[in-house]
Amino acid sequence: MEIKIKNKLVDKGLPCFIIAEAGVNHNGDFELAKKLVDAAKKAGADAVKFQTFKAENIVTPKAEQAKYQTKNIGKKESQYAMLKKLELSYSDFEKLKEYCDKAGIIFLSTPHSFKEDIDFVARICPAIKIASGDLTNLPILEYAAKKNLPIILSTGMANLKEVKEAVETILPINKELILLHCTTNYPTKVSEVNLLAMKTMEKEFGLPIGYSDHTEGIKISLAAVALGACVIEKHFTLDKNMPGPDHKASLETGELKEMAEGIRNIEKRLSAGENPETIIKQLDVSEAMGDGIKKPNPSEIEVAKVARKSIIAAKNIEKGAEIKEDMLQIKRPGTGIKPKFINKITGKKTRKEIKKDELIQFEDLL
Repeated sequence: MEIKIKNKLVDKGLPCFIIAEAGVNHNGDFELAKKLVDAAKKAGADAVKFQTFKAENIVTPKAEQAKYQTKNIGKKESQYAMLKKLELSYSDFEKLKEYCDKAGIIFLSTPHSFKEDIDFVARICPAIKIASGDLTNLPILEYAAKKNLPIILSTGMANLKEVKEAVETILPINKELILLHCTTNYPTKVSEVNLLAMKTMEKEFGLPIGYSDHTEGIKISLAAVALGACVIEKHFTLDKNMPGPDHKASLETGELKEMAEGIRNIEKRLSAGENPETIIKQLDVSEAMGDGIKKPNPSEIEVAKVARKSIIAAKNIEKGAEIKEDMLQIKRPGTGIKPKFINKITGKKTRKEIKKDELIQFEDLL
């Protein structure tokens, strides 16, 4: 099924939809964000994507960084402190969207909190990209699906059962769904790519598939296209040496251009009838193929603890109080009760006082 994202059609056999992932590589600087838009357009990307969030709405003040974030930044601080410095305002994003329109590139941004960011992104974007950290956040998936926009869903840190649960949450509401295979670690080791898991998802769900690439270099993205990826998402930066959690695992502008040109070249070779296995062999990426079983790598299991989300107290809750929906929020870290169980918590009474931003555990409830 062809999925239309603004003026681009996405499906197997069509030109790959290339997303230049600016993410938070603007470092909270609006002018730098505009330069990233220019660089993405110049490189030949179809879309440039940012991340929309307010730190206080997606992470508790005490949530720890992922190890790769501490390593890439060069210091240890809370996720909240790190993310607060990387915010752009809704007004900034509205201006960036206008800037993208003038530049002739599609503007996308990943919403990170429920429901405010989704409402905002759905108003200004032609599709909603959901990050791997929210794959198991079924309330956010259901809410996003109801916006009647194409959904692009990354599946890092997940096994096939979790992906199936996400798909079964979205599809009854919204048929326009694209799945991206992904390894949530920055940078991803080639040995942890397991690119054949992308084909496993394609076979299992019959949906357009793609790859969100966190490896160094461009070869794995090219191999994914040879295997049939309809979408490639890749982080990029103006300078890998800038401070921030994602710069070191990003392409610089020249490399992004090389990747886009490489993708278009592979498409020409495939349309001319060349065997995908020949292209993959030439790329010398056999180590990246994996066993095809959709499952998290050991390194991702640790990342999931900080990147996924749990049910959190939105305010101080007294002992013996009945839990109501407005008392709850969904935030990082992912070490508490999964968001999908939120309806099992409402209506229960508390065994003890629960402080604002504290993880709620089943043993806290009667």
